[in-house]
Amino acid sequence: MSVNWLDEVRWTADGLVPVIAQEVGSGKILMFAFMNREALQLTVETGQAVYWSRSRNKLWHKGEESGHVQKVHEIRLDCDEDVILVSVEQLGGIACHTGRHNCFFRKLVDGQWVTDQPVLKDPQEIYRHE
Repeated sequence: MSVNWLDEVRWTADGLVPVIAQEVGSGKILMFAFMNREALQLTVETGQAVYWSRSRNKLWHKGEESGHVQKVHEIRLDCDEDVILVSVEQLGGIACHTGRHNCFFRKLVDGQWVTDQPVLKDPQEIYRHE
């Protein structure tokens, strides 16, 4: 009997694995998130990134509210089998909930966090607020 590919992932005690989303073409790191087994399975089945939202304690289909879906091109497992790298096409060009291209828009300069990427779209225009 062959081993299920999901069983080869070294999940954390709470059943998660860290995931890095990298943009196809540019190689830019867009975001960091977590997946559980179901999220990783759905990502493979649908070809779109599905994560586990720790704050909402539920599956999070990237772009379900914003429309900024991540089309998955490739999924890789690191050498320790405890981190996933997904190569994605970021539809709409915005990966971050702040309306920026990616989530790593602040860098440390002389002991200060400096924002060096513009907001591409106001989050108030992206997300439904009730």
